[in-house]
Amino acid sequence: MEPALSTTSSAGGGQPLLHQKGAETQSFGTLKQLPIGLGHDTRKYACQRLNRVLADTHILYALYKKHHWLMRGATFYSLHLMLDKHAQEQLALVDALAERIQSLGGVAVADPRHVAELTSVPRPPDGVEPVPVMLSRLLDAHERILIDARDAAARVSAEGDEGSNDLLVSEVVRTGETQVWFLAEHLVDTPLVRA
Repeated sequence: MEPALSTTSSAGGGQPLLHQKGAETQSFGTLKQLPIGLGHDTRKYACQRLNRVLADTHILYALYKKHHWLMRGATFYSLHLMLDKHAQEQLALVDALAERIQSLGGVAVADPRHVAELTSVPRPPDGVEPVPVMLSRLLDAHERILIDARDAAARVSAEGDEGSNDLLVSEVVRTGETQVWFLAEHLVDTPLVRA
């Protein structure tokens, strides 16, 4: 006779407690108090601005991956590699922005459906576009982020939040400017075999 299976937990090897549900412990748009020397209103404003940049950066990352996969033509290999490198750099920015929001006591936008509600970057077609159009779409997304990040950096700095200012200028703006340079140079109509 086989022993009966126990459904009770024992030390060191119990059954996982699956399908748990519960109320939110912190709503999006709210702050928890953290002793970081910044006032509530300053932190709340910084979280709002950072979440906008974060949503757009999430979308830019996704656009880079989409275009990386859908690249075509004679420059396929170099663009395929470059777009993937840029995507990884944008993913690092997503993480840095989200962690800054959390360190201010806020809640970082994370779910792709929520990101889509907050982004200012227009949705591309679901299919494949010509290569110059895909590159132009990336440049447009970058410009939106750069304009917003510069404005946010100036405003949070005026509120005394130099940590958010540093992240926006040193990482978001500088990374974006470099990536724009690399992308834009691929749209110069330069003959390959005749001068």
